[in-house]
Amino acid sequence: MRRLLFAAAVPLLLTTVTQLAPSAAAAATTSCTSVPVPAPAGAKIESVQAERKIDTPSYCQITVTLTHSGSDHVKVAVALPETGWTGRLQALGGSAYAAGEFGAPFVQAVKNGYTAVTTDAGVSLNGLDTTWALTADGKVDQTLLTNFATRSVHEEALIGKAVTERYYHRPVTYSYWTGCSTGGRQGYSEAQNHPGDFNGILANAPAVEWTQFAVATLWPQIVMNQSHDFPSTCVLSAFRTAAVQACDARDGVTNGIVDRPDECSYDPRGLIGTKVVCDGQEFTVTAADAEVMRKIWAGPTDEYGRKLWSGLPKGADFTWLAGTQPGPDGTLVAPGFPVAVKWVQSFLEKQADFDTSKLTYAQFTDLFRQSVREYDDVIGTSDPDLSAFRRSGGKLLTFVGANDQLIPPGGTLRYRTQVEWTMGGAQRVNDFYRLFFAPGVEHCFGGGGPEPTNPLGALVDWVEHGKAPATLAAATPDGTQKRDLCPYPKVSRYTGGDPAVASSYRCR
Repeated sequence: MRRLLFAAAVPLLLTTVTQLAPSAAAAATTSCTSVPVPAPAGAKIESVQAERKIDTPSYCQITVTLTHSGSDHVKVAVALPETGWTGRLQALGGSAYAAGEFGAPFVQAVKNGYTAVTTDAGVSLNGLDTTWALTADGKVDQTLLTNFATRSVHEEALIGKAVTERYYHRPVTYSYWTGCSTGGRQGYSEAQNHPGDFNGILANAPAVEWTQFAVATLWPQIVMNQSHDFPSTCVLSAFRTAAVQACDARDGVTNGIVDRPDECSYDPRGLIGTKVVCDGQEFTVTAADAEVMRKIWAGPTDEYGRKLWSGLPKGADFTWLAGTQPGPDGTLVAPGFPVAVKWVQSFLEKQADFDTSKLTYAQFTDLFRQSVREYDDVIGTSDPDLSAFRRSGGKLLTFVGANDQLIPPGGTLRYRTQVEWTMGGAQRVNDFYRLFFAPGVEHCFGGGGPEPTNPLGALVDWVEHGKAPATLAAATPDGTQKRDLCPYPKVSRYTGGDPAVASSYRCR
């Protein structure tokens, strides 16, 4: 199984960015040597190291290591282009349980004329590694959790700006945040908690409402284990195909995409008795299979049947949240979504080897409530009052794939609705915060639907020239399908003509 899609999302997101007309270019006036760095409040600088990187353009990477408790060691990397600096800074977020991005997107930001900055928050760079979560005596490491949840992103901004100003002898003109998934949540955390850190925040497929999301996405595993029914890959694929076929044409064009999965009323019971073949083995869809699929699509509920969270979108890939695989004895098992499994093991049960497959519905509900109760103030990222961010002049831009198979888009929609209730309605919120849904797009990218081609460019134009994006240009990676995405609450609707051409759609 390849690395979690979280980790793969940001590279594709950022490497397609094209640079708008830059501000007055600047070149480094100093050699690649360490600079004095003031310690953020509550932290102590342990070291500052500089290393010249040979690339096009070459750049100076200054790595600052700091600590808060003496036991944590947080690295903040700042990359400064030797030539072509635009005066802009770009901070990059992480994926799953990794706090930052040190790979290709980091370098690409430099190539686009930005100072690039990222952090490891003192935790693992492996997004599915939570061994850092517990101390030797089995308690949650509150220092590292605070780093990962909120603190290190703020310090990344402070240190990135300070190093840049000391290196170029001039302050940053505009600062931007870019991230998807965990990186999206980090961007929302900045808007909520440190509204002056960034002029513009590009936060896609955000894992907001983390304390609910991180338990809710374990629901498919709970359903299968409690039902003692584990549909095969072929059966799950058959349900997905049937849902798409049933609801595809509702948006006016048959293209293999369900624009609004939440409005798809397909009933999985219609597939009962159907025979499907997988790897030469024939399966017959049962009533139990249909009930499992119904519950997974509907999403988790409490003991009274009240909805706790959004389910997997109809038409979305099931592999990560609801996939099954052969167990040790060859029978099918549901391993569960790794991010949710790790959250329950490390932060709720505080046992690295806790077996989530044994959880009952009642225990699941208790864990959901425990997660919110214990951690919402730490990592919930659910505060809908963005008044300070609006007053700071900041702009927040988000796109979410309607077929997001890792973070059901209902969570972002729920948060956006709460912001509107808090801040005076959609029109007022759209003045500084715009949310775009991408039909057919999966988590951060992929899935067959047109995805935004240059969202960072649109954000830069909004921040620096006051041009709020009326739409986001989107296309499939091969360029065969194009579509303009619409700011919520508007949706893109087919109006006739070639369905592969953007002019065939309008915002309504």
